[in-house]
Amino acid sequence: MSDASTLVRDPAPPRRRDAQATRAAILEAAKAQFARLGYDRAGLRDIAAEAGADVALIKRYFGGKEALFTEALKASFGSEIFRHWERASFARDVAATMAGAVPSDEARTHRFQFLLRAATSPTTAPLLNVAVQERFLEPIREWLGGEDAPARARVLAAVFIGCLVERLIRGEALAGRERDVFIARVTSTFEALLGDR
Repeated sequence: MSDASTLVRDPAPPRRRDAQATRAAILEAAKAQFARLGYDRAGLRDIAAEAGADVALIKRYFGGKEALFTEALKASFGSEIFRHWERASFARDVAATMAGAVPSDEARTHRFQFLLRAATSPTTAPLLNVAVQERFLEPIREWLGGEDAPARARVLAAVFIGCLVERLIRGEALAGRERDVFIARVTSTFEALLGDR
């Protein structure tokens, strides 16, 4: 017969908080909330609840709502976005991508909605401008190089973003002759932007 004391288990050790995972979860929740509600309507308590974290951790890791928003903006831009493209195939590759359908990845859709909301709010547009300069235009300028890189980078970014918006509005992939003409025209547009190195 077993002793009753052997049936009582030792209490489990307290779980260690994974600060990096918590911070990442807060950032993802913030991007989703800001995408759905915009800066003014998104609340820190709701962001914390979606992340499964305490609201005090937002202040600890980010300092407050504006700082969290700024970090979320920076995280929404892949600063390496153009460095992975091969210059020789860039124009055609981008054109073919833009002729396709919008990826069904919900995170990408939220990210794009987040950026659109940020661009149209007087409160957040200046913060977006800083993030765009640091995380989007600067890498493009470096990737392009050569004469007048800042101006060429700005035009390339404008065309690239315009194609992204058109694809988002269209929703579905182009087909047939329309797809062929679209790819040819977009390819020639990007080739022209790359040709002045």
